[in-house]
Amino acid sequence: MANIYDMRRYGTVVFLLIAVGLAVLFLCISDNIVKKLAEQERQRMEIWADATREIANPDAASDNIDFLLSIIQSNRNIPVLLTDDEGNILDQRNFDLPEPPDTLDPLYISPVNQAFLNNRLNALRNTSKKIVIDIPGGESQYLYYEDSRLLRMLGYYPYIQVVVMLVFVVLVYFAVISTKKAEQNKVWVGLTKETAHQLGTPISSLMAWMELLESLGVDADMVKEMNKDVTRLSTIASRFGKVGSKPTLEPANLNTVVSDAASYMSTRISSRIHLTVDCCHGPLMVDLSDSLFQWVMENLIKNAVDAMEAEGSITVTTGRSDRNAWIEVADTGKGLPRNRFKTIFNPGYTTKKRGWGLGLALARRIIEQYHHGRIYVAASELGRGTTFRIELPLLFASPVA
Repeated sequence: MANIYDMRRYGTVVFLLIAVGLAVLFLCISDNIVKKLAEQERQRMEIWADATREIANPDAASDNIDFLLSIIQSNRNIPVLLTDDEGNILDQRNFDLPEPPDTLDPLYISPVNQAFLNNRLNALRNTSKKIVIDIPGGESQYLYYEDSRLLRMLGYYPYIQVVVMLVFVVLVYFAVISTKKAEQNKVWVGLTKETAHQLGTPISSLMAWMELLESLGVDADMVKEMNKDVTRLSTIASRFGKVGSKPTLEPANLNTVVSDAASYMSTRISSRIHLTVDCCHGPLMVDLSDSLFQWVMENLIKNAVDAMEAEGSITVTTGRSDRNAWIEVADTGKGLPRNRFKTIFNPGYTTKKRGWGLGLALARRIIEQYHHGRIYVAASELGRGTTFRIELPLLFASPVA
């Protein structure tokens, strides 16, 4: 079952790499288009400069003047500044000026507009968007231009497109994950409830048989031990029945619940595994469902036992922080790699040859959804052991002394 989660993790990486690859491809294509458009605008400006040079030439044919002026006037989208040798602005076109031009005197430039154009000119002087126009007679003029609005928009568009695409990918990814988790929850809840329902009939029958055995004079100690197992089965069925329904939480001393769970498990594990409980001083009052929480503790202890080669030690410790009570279950087993710290709580994930991989998944549901706490792998080292930690909100939170 572990391979399913490995494949999903690798699939996610491949999916993200493909998304990044597509984003880079879009950027390269868009960048190539922008470069070609920039070259075309440069060529247009060189034609504009040639027309300006010809108009300034006293030997230019008069019948060409109208054609040359039409070339200059045809530029309606590229911002242009024309200056003389001393940097004085002779002409400007297609700039969004702060103040509208004077309709009575179009050649007049207000001080505000003049300052605006000077600032743009200073910015353009340090760029490659400059064309020198040699005027007959030894004079020169300089043509400065900016990217057109269309070119600027195309320059920003690929990045906007990539951001939108990545946002869409992330939203789709989390939507799929959320839907899958909701579906998994329904499956596990349905499975546990059906298990509880199926156990109900044979347990009731066994209870009746126990009464019959007792009435037939079967050894009382034997009947007592069998009764314990039947009661245990009834408790397990009750736990399964509570999964998926909001359980009733009652104030309880966490030290007592943990000690009871450890005491029950101590007689049901190998004598070569040493189970130690170290509870903190003073009560740890929390709201919990006793039966469900004991189930969590039993699962953690069983997992610790399975992680060891038939011998070792398990230490259960309790304590408190400012607002939370905590329990740690540490073993001396084979440990976990760091990339399994979260995966191990996924439904169906198991490292055992036989197992459904439901124990820790249900434990997380019980702790996080029903008790509003946290359960996680606090530490693990391959060959040294693993420590699971549970945190629950205290009923009476106070600073630690």
